[in-house]
Amino acid sequence: MPRAALLALAVAVSLNAADFRHDVQPVFAKRCLGCHGPGQQMAGLRLDDPASLLTKQLVLPGKAATSPLIDRVTSPKKGYQMPPMGDRLTPAELAAIRTWIDEGAKLDPVVTSAAPSAARSQHWAFQPVRRPATPEVRRRDWVRNPVDAFVLARLEAENIEPSPEATKATLLRRVSLDLTGLPPTPEELRDFLADNRPDAYERTVDRLLASPHYGEKWARPWLDLARYADSDGYEKDLVRPWAWRYRTWVIDALNKDLPYDQFMREQLAGDLLPNATVEQKIATGFHRNVLTNREAGVDRTEARFEQNINRTNTISTVFLGLTAGCAQCHNHKYDPISQRDYYALFAYANNLEENDIDAPMPGEIGPYLRARPEYDKQREALLKEYDIPKWQAQYEVRLKQSVDKPGEDLEWDFQVTEFKAGTDIALKLLAIPMDKRNTRQARIMTTRFLRIIGPDFNRDKELTAKLKECREKLAKLDATLPPITQSMAIAEDGMPPRMYIAQGGDYKTKGPDVDAAVPAFLSAKPVRTRLEFANWLASSENPLTARVAVNRMWQEFFGRGIVRTSEDFGTQGDKPTHPELLDWMATEFRETGWSTKRMHRLIVTSAAYRQSSKARPELSTKDPENTLLARQSRTRLTAELIRDSALAAAGLLNTKIGGPSVRPPQPAGVAELGYANSVKWNESEGADKYRRGLYIHFQRTTPYPMLMTFDAPDSNVACTRRSRSNTPLQSLNLLNDPVFLEAAQALAYRVLRESHGDRAEYAFQLALGRSPSAREKERLVAYLDQQSSIAAKDAKSASLLMPMVPEGATKTEAAAWAGVSRVLLNLDEFLTRE
Repeated sequence: MPRAALLALAVAVSLNAADFRHDVQPVFAKRCLGCHGPGQQMAGLRLDDPASLLTKQLVLPGKAATSPLIDRVTSPKKGYQMPPMGDRLTPAELAAIRTWIDEGAKLDPVVTSAAPSAARSQHWAFQPVRRPATPEVRRRDWVRNPVDAFVLARLEAENIEPSPEATKATLLRRVSLDLTGLPPTPEELRDFLADNRPDAYERTVDRLLASPHYGEKWARPWLDLARYADSDGYEKDLVRPWAWRYRTWVIDALNKDLPYDQFMREQLAGDLLPNATVEQKIATGFHRNVLTNREAGVDRTEARFEQNINRTNTISTVFLGLTAGCAQCHNHKYDPISQRDYYALFAYANNLEENDIDAPMPGEIGPYLRARPEYDKQREALLKEYDIPKWQAQYEVRLKQSVDKPGEDLEWDFQVTEFKAGTDIALKLLAIPMDKRNTRQARIMTTRFLRIIGPDFNRDKELTAKLKECREKLAKLDATLPPITQSMAIAEDGMPPRMYIAQGGDYKTKGPDVDAAVPAFLSAKPVRTRLEFANWLASSENPLTARVAVNRMWQEFFGRGIVRTSEDFGTQGDKPTHPELLDWMATEFRETGWSTKRMHRLIVTSAAYRQSSKARPELSTKDPENTLLARQSRTRLTAELIRDSALAAAGLLNTKIGGPSVRPPQPAGVAELGYANSVKWNESEGADKYRRGLYIHFQRTTPYPMLMTFDAPDSNVACTRRSRSNTPLQSLNLLNDPVFLEAAQALAYRVLRESHGDRAEYAFQLALGRSPSAREKERLVAYLDQQSSIAAKDAKSASLLMPMVPEGATKTEAAAWAGVSRVLLNLDEFLTRE
């Protein structure tokens, strides 16, 4: 036990602080009572300055018996003793401290947060990934692929039998929901049940993997990780009209099975790839999903710092499965991540800047290019007619004066702060001479000037009216130009600010400079650029990325990851339940071309995946959480898939792929909760109301209530796994929400119109993807009779419940089936993937 470490521990607990190295010895971390990096000043004490110990007279060299340090750590007095909570120092620790003081209290040099440590951790997740041999098992007939061998070996070690295979109907619904997020249609169910070929299931899997809805289903967990939203967040929470272009890129990339290493590379550094394409630049929208504070009074340096903190934490969580954010203010308490490591990782985000680009969708570019010459001609004439270049030049001169000499004119100082808050890379745009700007830059600055003309021009009423007239005419002219989609992307910052360690996590307290680098315990090789970092993530040297990725796949298919804490592969995360399986899958993923679809097929065709999910009494004590996988897991559908399933069963779902976000009906008063009534929820019309939940506009400050009721994340930080709550509000939502009531009405209409035989059978197939049992059918018919009796007695309520009556049906009959449909769409089985 190092003497310096003992002293640091004792002083730390004596001051109710944590001014000691967390990496000295893990046992000390549990005694840490604060969050301060080594070398920071705490009440004048500096552990990297031994003289301060004597100055504070905490230690009297050669006099352990009278040193205040010993008095505090041996005292039994509450409120005085140290540490004030947790375990007391052991007799051996106290003896070591007394001996150290009596021998002269010499302090070994303390390594500060500016110094990297390349020591390789012995933690399992930080070891190289090696492909284990497939284990031998007794029941070889059960094994369909290597995945099963690893699962079965663990079960046999515990003397547990796997569960039998689920029924064909259950398997079809399970794999359809897991791969496309949509329930099977009655036709698909009929065809699958009739297909007796030995590879019928595998053929179905291949069909689902090829479906364009595959990309939609798997885009949702990725967008959770990327903290995707359609607005800025914070108080103003302005809408991002082109955020959806990144979402469409994700869907397309997943449908094309873009190799995962390229999927990562393009999102992290697509702008740095040689001859980068528009699509590769669109991918960098991953970085733009960060919150943006548009408040004029916010320090822009602080705002940028907070954005890059978010980006750094997201990259750490998503690609490395590490809680690196714990090292923002001090060395990580448990993992070997120093503050220096954190800000070296931070440096990869420090050299990027916002860069909106043209990102046309198919069919847009032709009409746009044909109309552009005439549009440019009319725009130039309009600006010239109103002398806009002259007035704008004067406006920009005043802005520059306030930038150069703040404090001379408070009105223009406010203009500058508002300009910087409302315009990305504002000062860089302002610094470019007006005649040197490209078309996009010129339009941004002209639009800004005409929208907020500044205090000098506001005093001239005649000029104000003239500029307003020009702005209105420009708006009408803009409306004549065929739209071309834009995308929020990034580019390299030509003059990035220097990167430094922010002492205590405070951007104002600048410590030593650092260069971009991966955490030292993972690699000592120089990895200087974002592109090099993206390449390193996919390299065999990095032990985390492949493990983290396949673990999240497993999580989606089994309800929990092999490592339950999919966000934390560090020492405080859960250990893997099947470590050999995790490494086998990681190497398989990496060595076979990073194909996500291939890994998904491997998992869903395994015997482990195909097991029944029925609970087994003998497992309740042996494996209550089903970590050994002796059966499949029952998982409640995510918020979006609950809505999608209801609309699909009802025949209402609009299956259009990609495109802008939509605003389906929501309860009155939700949008009004936004700042200063600025959030406008203009309900989508026509088929757009029935698009998949993936496309619902996500306003960060007033999110769509149904999504939040069913545990959708807030999109402020990366979400690796959604919670699954069970609340009364969920039941009320499913019963009374206009969307679900309309779905029940449409389901009833569909049953009455389309079923030419057993209506109960057809209703079950539409809602649950299976036929009812005799008992279920009996109960359903009894409930239908009860609803018919109620509807017959109250014709007015029946009309309200089912305003549209199919030809050949009575109003009473239609209302009764609407009641039955509401029950079916509220069943636990409907909300659950078996």
